[in-house]
Amino acid sequence: MELTHSRTVRILAILLLLAAISQPIYTALYLGAPNVNRQFLWGLEGLLFVLLAAFAGSALVMAKRYTLGFSAIAFAAVLNVVQVGVGLTQFGPFRAAAEANADLSGVASSVVAFSFFGYNAAKILLGLAAVDFGMAKMNEGSKALGGLTVLVGAVAFVANALVMMFGLQGFLPSPVAGASGVLATLLLSICLFSLKNED
Repeated sequence: MELTHSRTVRILAILLLLAAISQPIYTALYLGAPNVNRQFLWGLEGLLFVLLAAFAGSALVMAKRYTLGFSAIAFAAVLNVVQVGVGLTQFGPFRAAAEANADLSGVASSVVAFSFFGYNAAKILLGLAAVDFGMAKMNEGSKALGGLTVLVGAVAFVANALVMMFGLQGFLPSPVAGASGVLATLLLSICLFSLKNED
């Protein structure tokens, strides 16, 4: 299967949009209906990230410009695959072990912390990609969209860097980092939908 660069970028934009939509849905279910099994949704996110890694990597090797942005998306996707994988395969067993033996509660917490470390690192990369493509949109004349994307991307970059460096219980509430990362992903996808054709 051979895809043009512009079509690859369009698919990449769709995948980013779906990822940005899925995360608030997952969070809403987690907060509003904690007894609902969210494994399918989390597994679907994992699939989205696998596809994101492939299409961002393809866009990267074909790109004449914006290689930093495409590279950041590709590696963010890989980190998210690891993060989702840890959540799906490790959270349950370690939680059960900690309930059976209180001495293992610290180990269970460390697995969760490791998963969020990857989550925040991925959001840093998506914030960087948002800054890169936001600046591209500003150069194309879309000052409002580009400027907003750069601003939100920078906030996501800094917020997630602080949470990654100082932990989930640091001085910055981790939901701020997560929400800014999701918004940066949404704006990034919008920028990619209208990126000038390189074909």
